[in-house]
Amino acid sequence: MDPKLCKLYCYQNAREPNKNRATRLDGIELVLFDMDGVLTDTISSWKYIHDYFKTSNERSVDAYLRGKIDDMEFIRRDVSLWREDGKPIARDKLVQLLSNISLMKGAEQCVTALKDHNISTAIVSAGLYILAEKVAKKLDIDYVFANDIKTDKNGLLNGEGIVEVGLIHKDKNVINLSNQLGIPLEKIVAVGNSCFDIPMLETCGMGIAFNPEDDCIKEAADVIVKGKDLSKILPFLEKYM
Repeated sequence: MDPKLCKLYCYQNAREPNKNRATRLDGIELVLFDMDGVLTDTISSWKYIHDYFKTSNERSVDAYLRGKIDDMEFIRRDVSLWREDGKPIARDKLVQLLSNISLMKGAEQCVTALKDHNISTAIVSAGLYILAEKVAKKLDIDYVFANDIKTDKNGLLNGEGIVEVGLIHKDKNVINLSNQLGIPLEKIVAVGNSCFDIPMLETCGMGIAFNPEDDCIKEAADVIVKGKDLSKILPFLEKYM
């Protein structure tokens, strides 16, 4: 994520991470993962598609962070840019493109270790559901929350989307899942890599900044793990497992 956009987000939302926040973790029953840059080795599944079509959504991101458009309009504007020979593309084209994205190093080892301790897992991502579904199946992740796109009867993108995760409101997904499963927030760990994950990290018993993209998530996190190896978060969880 562009550092300028991060600064804009933090300014617009008066983001002042709680520097006095202490880890409230009381055992682990659930671990929540952001997807892009955490479970997968790509900065953004949306940007990955934009790069392929040689388009950019920076103007939409700016408008969104300034509160001029909502999540649904954000998706509409993105999808409207994805065309070949001036025509809408098929969902299968996105499936094909996103299949080239690799898992983050250590992702399988990390999720397997959690499963071995009967700890549930979930993806909470504002990225594309097409990729999140694939990652969840590959890693055997229990719950998936991500944003999707709609198609017409021919399988072509129709310009509409499905908003499951607000880019700056991941805490809502955390609270809803906590209530649904009956798992206290103090027994949930969240793992993210950017300022947009801060609400999720601060809601849970422990927040981990994995290979962080910006300084503000470092300030908000209980634990900072540098480098691209997700298994490195395990030593910080072992005493709670």
